Amino acid sequence: MIWSRRGGADSGPLLVLLHGLGATAEVWTGVQDAWPGGWLAVDLPGHGRSAWAPPYTFARHADAVRPLLPADREVIVLGHSMGGVVALELADVASAVVAFGVKVDWPEEHVASARRMVERSATFYPTRDEAVARYLRLAGLADPAGADAGIVETPDGWRVAQDPATFGVGVPDLAGLLARAACPVVLARGEHDPMVADAPVTLPGLGHNAHVEGPVAVAALAVPFAR
Repeated sequence: MIWSRRGGADSGPLLVLLHGLGATAEVWTGVQDAWPGGWLAVDLPGHGRSAWAPPYTFARHADAVRPLLPADREVIVLGHSMGGVVALELADVASAVVAFGVKVDWPEEHVASARRMVERSATFYPTRDEAVARYLRLAGLADPAGADAGIVETPDGWRVAQDPATFGVGVPDLAGLLARAACPVVLARGEHDPMVADAPVTLPGLGHNAHVEGPVAVAALAVPFAR
């Protein structure tokens, strides 16, 4: 019940692309174009074209992705924000993990805000444009390209495809995930990312959605592991 799309080379390391909260696989278009090998992009459960399947946790997201991973190829997992945490959950089967834009500091007011989002029911809009605008706000995006994957037309009107319950994914145990990682891990952030204050690798001139703003730079983070 998870939507996915593959492209690029049929052999060699496979780059698995995991989007952030509220987004869809469409945010990876630029990275796919910049990547020299094969790739796999998914809509995580409760997002885009994948089914709603609460409760949502980082581990359950990872378990939904696992059956898609080939047994006969090395797998490099590249994840953004929430998807970066899911990528770390897959470090037991990956040859390398690149996680960027992962929020580390979780003040109580941020946790409470996420709980309130969980409690909201889906909102229906009379027009497609209103639903697109809501999707862009939830995904933190500015460009409406690819927004069709993030909205749904129903008999009651238009709504975003994201299940509000996905905001209940929780606060990640980054220390524990890093301690258990069985492969090389790269942690990165955009220089101007307001959500992430520090990381071992900084991408100059980029913000939280570095994969959209500078896809070549983000793809380059994974290139050393594909050789």
